[in-house]
Parts: sequence; structure tokens; C-alpha cells
Amino acid sequence: MTYAEIPGEKIPIRMWADPAAVEDSAMRQLRNVATLPWIKGLAVMPDVHYGKGATVGSVIAMEGAVCPAAVGVDIGCGMSAVRTSLRASDLPGDLSRLRSRIERAIPVGRGLHDDPLDPSAMHGFPTAGWAGFWSRFGGVADAVHFREDRARKQMGTLGSGNHHIEVNIGQDESVWLTLHSGSRNIGKELAEHHIGVAQRLPHNQGLVDRDLSVFVADTPQMASYRNDLYWAQEYAKRNRTIMMELLKDVVRKEFKKARVGFVREISCHHNYVAEERYDGMDLLVTRKGAIRAGSGDLGIIPGSMGTGSYIVKGLGNSAAFNSASHGAGRRMSRGAAKRRFSTRDLEEQTRGVECRKDSGVVDEIPGAYKPIEQVMERQTDLVQVVTRLRQVVCVKG
Repeated sequence: MTYAEIPGEKIPIRMWADPAAVEDSAMRQLRNVATLPWIKGLAVMPDVHYGKGATVGSVIAMEGAVCPAAVGVDIGCGMSAVRTSLRASDLPGDLSRLRSRIERAIPVGRGLHDDPLDPSAMHGFPTAGWAGFWSRFGGVADAVHFREDRARKQMGTLGSGNHHIEVNIGQDESVWLTLHSGSRNIGKELAEHHIGVAQRLPHNQGLVDRDLSVFVADTPQMASYRNDLYWAQEYAKRNRTIMMELLKDVVRKEFKKARVGFVREISCHHNYVAEERYDGMDLLVTRKGAIRAGSGDLGIIPGSMGTGSYIVKGLGNSAAFNSASHGAGRRMSRGAAKRRFSTRDLEEQTRGVECRKDSGVVDEIPGAYKPIEQVMERQTDLVQVVTRLRQVVCVKG
């Protein structure tokens, strides 16, 4: 697959999606991004769709500026995956007990732990930097300091929406654990605080879209945002690490006789900012619904619940700013999905997967998403498939 190039005001828009298939609202967002004075490049992934603040599936490279609404409110949201020593033949025919144990161990939805977790008491958890991480909370925006207790109790929790925990089977019949989550409520509140600050700055008043308000280099507002952004990105990564340890513990207990082993964890953000260099320029690269896919980088690209996911290796395509899609991408809004599909449709489309099949997750039905196979076909020059996974257990909030 080679990208299509669409003219933009300041820079061309490189698209790994079919431009004709992208909804008008998303194309307007992309064209608006291409008007920003600081923009140096814009790559569009094959899972692209309209998003709040900025287009999901976009990679925005700017010099000396960053847009907090483009990062989004779930700062650091991403995926983690671990291959286990279990084989498909080790799994029981009825996986409902395993799903129930996962749901008891890891709070979902708006749930939180009764008390903050102590990583030092967890099996094999890397505690390095834990105290230092929390000591830095005093340096984030004053507006969220009252949320510290909640933030500590939400560390190690899943959330809702498209966040999930899954047990999967790979092409070689190995069993994989995957999960998708981010920085929970503390990331949301930090993002909303800084978006509000950016929108009031004088240099943003003439922009075509106030959601594209930016912070610029060498200002106190930029320094404050980057401090809080990187803290929230670390929160998200630690949150996934803790959940993965809780998930491993459930699996160990459920399969005691197998003495389960685990291969090194793969982890990747897909809503975040990184400092990277392209064409001799030091750029701030925002991946909004996109993973880093530098040469040899391992990543996870999930499909919708019940359709399968992919472990991939990056090919280092600089035209895409070393990026790839973060998932299948929605093809209809949550509201539209609820109006179109029923619980009977959900049961049919998730047949063979142990998961919720009630009205509370109809908006996550596979039919609301783009076919993951088609998304993967459009990015063969961005990633190489390591293995395809199929879900057998899916936990949602």
C-alpha cells in the first residue's frame, strides 16, 4: 500500500485510508489541522474517523507547538500484550469462571480499588520509580490536586467504552493476554484543564477551529502542559502494567497445574506526544489513535470485540512518521450503533467469545467498527504482522 496525497493549505495530507471513504466531518478536521502555522506533516491511518478535538487515526507533526485537544482526554491510552506458556488445549470449554475472576480482580467501568494498590506486594511487579512517580504529582496542575486519592485508587483499573481485557489464541495455538486502557479520570481532568488554558491564549484566537488551540515552545503554558502530559502518559503505562500483573495472577491461580509462564510484555501508547526528528527538524509528534511503528518496534492493533487482533512489527516508514493504526476504527457513532443494533445482533456477532452480551455494550458491537482485515491490508508498508489473535474472553466495563 502506498499513501494517497491530498492537498492541504500548509502541507499535503498523506493518507493510508481511502480518501473517498472518509466521512466529511473527519476530512474537515484534517484540512483544518493542515492550516496550522506550526504544522510540518500530517499522516492519516487506515482506521481514521471523526473524533472529539481532532481526528482519530491522525499523526500530527509540529515544530515548537503541541495541541492538547489533539492528544485527547485519555492521555497515554494504549495497549499491552503478553504471551503465556498456555496452549489453546489448556483452556476449558466454559470460560465464564475465568471471565468472572478477571472482573473481580480488576475494577471496570467507573470502578476503583477500595485502597491504593501496593506494587511491592504484587508478584514480580517492577517497583522501580514508583515512589518518585507519585512524588511528582505535587508538580502537576493545582486544579487536579484534590483528585490524588481517586487517582491512586484508580491505578490498576480498566474504565469503560472501548477499553477491554482479553484472553486470545494466537495462530500457533498459544494463549495471549491483552488489555487496553489509559490514564483514567486523572488524565481526563488534566487534559480538560490544559485545553481550557490553550483556548484562552491570544495566539489561538484566529484559528479555524478552537479545538486546535496549541501551546508554543518557550512559554510557561507549554512547560506546564508537557510536565503534566508526560506524567499522565506514565500513569497510563503504569496502570496497564499493574492490570497485567493482576491479570497474570488470575491466570496463575486458574491454571495452577500448568505453572504458567509469561513472555516479556509488549506495551504501546496510542494517544500521546513524542519528541522525534524528521528531515533535520526536531518535531513534536502527536499520535491520536496511532501507534509508533519504527523499524522493529513491536505493537498491538486490536479489532473490535470478537473479530481478532494483531501483534505487529514496525517497518519504520518515515512518510507516516513511523506510525500505524491503533485499531479497527469506528465506522459509526455510539449513538448510531445503539439505534441500529440489538442485543440479539451482539450475541450473533460475538458468538464463541465469553463476554458481556447486554444492552450496555451494544455500542461496542463489531458491526460498529471497520473490518480489521481491511485496515491491516492498507498498512502493509507500515507494519509486518507477527501473529493474528482471536479473542475467546473479552471483559468490558
